[in-house]
Amino acid sequence: MTSRTVAAAALAVALGLGAAPGVQAAPMAGTTAQAARAGDGDGGGWQGEGGLTLNAADNARVDAFADQARRAERSISPRVRAAARLSSAELVGFDHRLKSPDSLKRKVATAMKEHPGQNVNEALADIKDSVRYTLQWPDARYTAGVTIASHLLSAWGVENAKWSNTWARAKGYRAINSAWRAPGSGHLFEVQFHTPASKNAQEVTHKLYEEQRLPSTTPERARELQEQQDAIFAAVPVPQGADRLSAPAPARSAPAAPVG
Repeated sequence: MTSRTVAAAALAVALGLGAAPGVQAAPMAGTTAQAARAGDGDGGGWQGEGGLTLNAADNARVDAFADQARRAERSISPRVRAAARLSSAELVGFDHRLKSPDSLKRKVATAMKEHPGQNVNEALADIKDSVRYTLQWPDARYTAGVTIASHLLSAWGVENAKWSNTWARAKGYRAINSAWRAPGSGHLFEVQFHTPASKNAQEVTHKLYEEQRLPSTTPERARELQEQQDAIFAAVPVPQGADRLSAPAPARSAPAAPVG
């Protein structure tokens, strides 16, 4: 049997055993549609922290993108859950797999403010984490786990669109962030590959990163925040072989994969 056939069979077995059962549509990351619109300004626009704004048309476009992400997630999650089970990964934060509409709007508004010539569709095209997952292994199993999980996704027809391995960095974030294009919908989603230490560092530095990204943050404060993040990530051990992990080669013809 070819590796792709084995992968397809593995997915079918995993789904049949309940490793990746049919997944209900995820909630809007802790909010309802009504609550998501609570921050909208007069006329259907949106206002956020740090003077960020979206006009009514751009706000509606981001809401439509959030709806698209929710629909795409229904077929993405069974594949990711199966890959996690078959690679013995812990699937961290699964309940938060959908980025909230408010967070999407903040990200789009920030991008458009930083790049004045960019329109809302161009800003949305750059978003790869509207649907996102975190797979985590202990240091000793990390390299093998990432290899298995990423190759399974590729064999199941999920196209790798980005692979950022920062384990070799002397400073800053340490982990692997990857983006994938879902079969059928073509929607981009993110998979982060972590160890417990790198995931903890990410969580500890999250508020620092968010403040650093605000348009109102001064250059001096941004440098201070980056130095704090660098110090935290410098303490994260690098699993053996993690710095050499690369994206799987594209599958020439992916087998059909059952999804819940």
